[in-house]
Parts: sequence; structure tokens; C-alpha cells
Amino acid sequence: MLGKFLHFFVIILVFPLFLGCNSKPVQESKTEVDKTVIMAYYVPEKEYQPENIPVEKLTHIIFSFTKVIDGEMAFSNPEISGPKLEALVSQKKRNPSLKVMIACGGWGADGFSDMALTDESRTKFIQSARSFIEKYQLDGMDMDWEYPGISGAGTKARPEDTENFTQLMKGLRQMLDTFDSPKILTFASAGWERYYDFIEVHEVMKYADFMNVMTYDQVSGESIYTGHHTPLGNVPSEDIAGTPFQKHLDSLYAAKENPDNHPRSAEKIIDFLISEGVKAEQLVIGGAFYGRVWKGVPPVNNGLYQLSNDIHIGWLSYDKIRSQYEADSNFQRFWDDNAKAPYMYNSVDSLFMSYDDTVSVALKTRYAMQKGLGGIMFWQLGNDTKIKGSLLDAIYVEHQK
Repeated sequence: MLGKFLHFFVIILVFPLFLGCNSKPVQESKTEVDKTVIMAYYVPEKEYQPENIPVEKLTHIIFSFTKVIDGEMAFSNPEISGPKLEALVSQKKRNPSLKVMIACGGWGADGFSDMALTDESRTKFIQSARSFIEKYQLDGMDMDWEYPGISGAGTKARPEDTENFTQLMKGLRQMLDTFDSPKILTFASAGWERYYDFIEVHEVMKYADFMNVMTYDQVSGESIYTGHHTPLGNVPSEDIAGTPFQKHLDSLYAAKENPDNHPRSAEKIIDFLISEGVKAEQLVIGGAFYGRVWKGVPPVNNGLYQLSNDIHIGWLSYDKIRSQYEADSNFQRFWDDNAKAPYMYNSVDSLFMSYDDTVSVALKTRYAMQKGLGGIMFWQLGNDTKIKGSLLDAIYVEHQK
């Protein structure tokens, strides 16, 4: 018992010391990236156990989520989530090079602003993260704070979040570099420019291996206007001039809620970040393994960029899209060459759907590789169809070319 106490006492004394040391820029850390990543966010599901995951097609998998609980990184229900994470880690026997990581946060997850507020509160969180990674023998962690300095779904935000996020990432990098084996640090970032007014992107990227850019929800589940929620292609406003959606974007720009009046896209935000000095190899774009459906949509332009009555389904897994919507003869698939994205329209029921399919995720993968990006990630693996010809299959096949 005394030996355990002394070991714990030494850890408490030593931990603040490595937080005070000069941090290593990520390029000099132990993590080496030698290929384009295929990074899956994974929410454990009863119908999709770890032993059924095609881990041989992934380079990274991020178990989602832990939360900030009493200032520490922890599972809300450790007795349930802990064994599931252990089962996921055990799949490395099928793919020894697979990196298994843990995500903290998610949409609506609170506690980040308070946790990051002081040196003491950050140290407490970082120490808990180290213990968590050590306990489960993980390869790294993903910070999913939505968002520093901006309230997401009512979460607390304060102006100090901007600098505090940098200090948090710095401390996490220092902590991860104390492990004997290389550890990965990523964070989920928004797919729109205003977010980057609230983080010190040049500083943060000294410590992160990858920025996982959430290039989905570009038209949110609260919008009554239809549009592509996860497009790859950059569509200038003049290409959709006169549409209800463009008039909506014009009004947001006039109200200074958006920095411009152009639709959002993966190409647009990636070009912006590279122009801001972020290294291409640190950027990971996102695919959506889910779709969004609007109702009461007029048939003009097959429902695209129109004013709807309302959202019909805010989130629909690709598994259900494949089995229910692609198989429904009332739904017709269309392809937007400019947005490089599919969409579906049902003129009988006046329904419009935006989503990613096998063609669009393959194009995103090709774009990431040709652009020299870090790779592609997606939310989330359990939403994929479990039969042949899945979204992951399309990504993997393109990745292997």
C-alpha cells in the first residue's frame, strides 16, 4: 500500500514539471505521418460490435465520446463504455497498425470553458486524460470542443476561451510526449470561417497532429432552406443567383453573420485554411455517413436551394438511406457537378435530401490525396451500410489507388 502511495506521490510532483517544460512542435514529436489517413469516428452500437468493424480498412478509429465531468475527462457511464472501448482496442490484433483514440466532447457537451480557464483546471484535466489513455492503452485523443469562444447548443463560452484553448492543446501535447510510444493529438474544427476568429490557429497547429475539419452540417438541421450539407466543390454565389437559398445567404452577409455570401464547402474552407498558413498535411476533411431531409420542397431545380416548409428528418443514417430511400422509386438521385455532391428529390411527397454517397466520398478521398491533405475522416462509422459497397468501401478503394 505504501509503495502505491509513493508512486502516486511522485506522479503528482512530476506532472506539473512536464507541463512547464518547453513543448515540442508537433513536427518534432514522436508521431510520424507517412500516409493519407482514413479516420473513423465510432459510437458503439448494439448492432455493430467492434469485432464486426472492418478495421483493416482504417488507419485510425476514434471512440466517441468521453465528457468533461467535474473538470476531468471521463465516461458518463464507465461501466458500460469502458468494456466497449477495451473490445475496440483488442481489434488491433486484426490490424496492428490501427490507431485507437478517444474523443472528448461532441455537440452540446459542456464544461470545456470552465475546464480550460486556469492553469490548475487545465492540469487537472490533462492529468485525467493521461490516466485514461494509460488505462485503456490508447494511441491518442481528439478534442471536440464545440466551440471555443462560441456557444454551441447553449454551452458556456467566454472570450478567454481563445487563448485557453491554445494552452490546453499545448499542455496535452506535452503530456502525450511523455509516453514511450508516439501519441496522436487531433481536434475537431468547424467547416466555416467564423470559427477561426476564435482560435489561435497558428499556435494550436504547433501541437496538433491533425485538424479534423467538420465539412458537414454546412446547411444545418435548423435551416428551412435546402442545400448541400456536405459538399466538396466550391460553388460561388453567382452560380446560384436568384435562388431562395442565395437570397438567404445574402441576408446573412448583410447582417454580418457570415464573412461572405458564398455557400460553404470542403474546398472553400480548406483553401481558406491553407491561405492562413495551415499545412495541408495537417488537414483532414470530413465525410457525412448521414443525410438530411426537408419536406414541403417545391420542384424547382429538383428541390435544390429552395425554401421548404421545414426539416423532415434532421439526421438519417446512410444505412437507412441505402435501404429505404435509394430503393424507393419515388426518389430520384441527382448529381451537382459544381458542388461535387449528390442529392435526391421526391416530387410525389415534395421531399429533398442532401447526403454523401459512394461517389462523393470517393471524390473527397481523391481530393485529399491529390491536394496533399492529411486524409479523410467521417462521422460516424456505425451509420454506414453493413453490406458490400459501403461508404467505407468506396473510401478504401480510392485510397488504395
